[in-house]
Amino acid sequence: MTTTAGTPHTHTRRSFLTRVGAVGGASALYGTMEALGLFASPAEAAQAAGTRDFAPPRAADLPDAARARGTKVVILGAGTAGLTAAYELGKAGYDCTVLEARDRPGGRAKTIRRGDRLTDTDGVTQVCRFDEGLYFNAGPARIPNHHVTLDYCRELGVPIEALVNANAESLYFHENTGSTNYGELASTAVTHRQAKADVYGYISELLAQAADQGALDDVLSPADADRVVAFAENFGGLSGGKYLGNGRRGYVDAPGAGHDAGVVGTPPSMTAILQSQFGSRFSFEFGWDQAMMMWQPVGGMDRISAALASAVGGKRRITYNAPVTRIENTADGVRVSYRLNGRTRIVDADYCVATIPPMVLKAIPTNFSQTTKDALAVPTAANTGKIGLQYARRWWEEDDKIFGGITATNMDISGIWYPSSGFLGRKGVVVGYYSGSYTNLAVADRETRAVAQGVKIHGAKYRDELETSISIAWPKEPYSLGGWVSWPGGRGAAYDHLLRPDGNTYFAGDHLSYLIAWQAGAFESARLAVTALHERVAATAAAS
Repeated sequence: MTTTAGTPHTHTRRSFLTRVGAVGGASALYGTMEALGLFASPAEAAQAAGTRDFAPPRAADLPDAARARGTKVVILGAGTAGLTAAYELGKAGYDCTVLEARDRPGGRAKTIRRGDRLTDTDGVTQVCRFDEGLYFNAGPARIPNHHVTLDYCRELGVPIEALVNANAESLYFHENTGSTNYGELASTAVTHRQAKADVYGYISELLAQAADQGALDDVLSPADADRVVAFAENFGGLSGGKYLGNGRRGYVDAPGAGHDAGVVGTPPSMTAILQSQFGSRFSFEFGWDQAMMMWQPVGGMDRISAALASAVGGKRRITYNAPVTRIENTADGVRVSYRLNGRTRIVDADYCVATIPPMVLKAIPTNFSQTTKDALAVPTAANTGKIGLQYARRWWEEDDKIFGGITATNMDISGIWYPSSGFLGRKGVVVGYYSGSYTNLAVADRETRAVAQGVKIHGAKYRDELETSISIAWPKEPYSLGGWVSWPGGRGAAYDHLLRPDGNTYFAGDHLSYLIAWQAGAFESARLAVTALHERVAATAAAS
């Protein structure tokens, strides 16, 4: 209690906060409100938001005065996270400005088509020579049923089509290495269908024998043992308790008309199948984010980014070719410097949402706290890259009956992806590797090495029918410097710290999610930051 001219005056919480805001600005007001427990901290809001459905911010959530003034937000990066933040904040009437260093939206959600140019940090430029209508997704390329990405496709009107993530006719190919001998099936291309039938068949045979011979009597009742045997016979396609091969593994001579019942090939021995280690590949199908029915936008993954950019307001809201050069929190907001057309420009805003990858952001001058700077230095860049190979004909469909899917191998290409669009067309683009083993090679050497590996699986046509290629090395891609991030030792204090704002700057991106390297992680992280920022604005406006 204080006195003015002899009159007692009681400080209300509202008047106290008003004085704090007048002296220290919005940032001080926000910190004081958080300390008083008037609303959840960003970290607490993040935790709460993770347990409830996302509610897009609305102008009606803000007091009339705040709506009339308008809150300006500068968003750094027009990748999936940045565009999502601008899109969701725009729904509530926030005045959003997006700065993007590249000449296009999407960030790592990059689709490469004819005429596109790639210039890496070594100064090497490639120009895509694909035929019109052909493309390959150099970054994210598939979407599971349960990812929020599909919700945005629906909301934005982006058409999708099925992506063949697994195909019974795609292949497994294991080469012997210095430490591992894969037996008689080494360096042999075996279809997923054959491998699965043989592995499941022989394992089922062993299971049935164990149950029949009483080896499981300690854990199974006689009735349950009979049920296990019945399951094994059905699951493995056994005959008299033995796996002898069947139509599940395909035919040497396919069934036809009349009395042509087809000829089933004789399976390799149990030892050969176990030594091949093909069975270790099957767990891929069980991954939560690797559901076998997956999806892709029609025409390329960047269709999502294009739709988001349009919904945000296009070039009215997004400034391209504008790399950020400095970020400063101020008492009342944030100031961002950037380069455009050779000149340094400045944008002032109330808040900032930084979605620039941490490998890039940590090198930009800021007045962030040392703890924030240290946190940005913790995540490490993933070394990965891809190559798109255009072929004169779709030989994988015509000759090998492979319509989509992925061939898996222990060679350094990791796998070969067959396109899930343009079926029965004349030409197509195969993804010849998805690997970090090629990023330090010269561009021409990437193609030579990848094609040499593919020839081992598909033969000379893999080389002879190739028309053109283009490859990307994500650690050398400007403004990305990596395919995604890893958190050494797991998501610890640095991760938790970046879930909170530094002054008036919030952080978002797939690296601040449990869906790293997926667009869904960027969507979810942006929504988390948007929720925290909006709640802060609403609470600050109500108390001031």
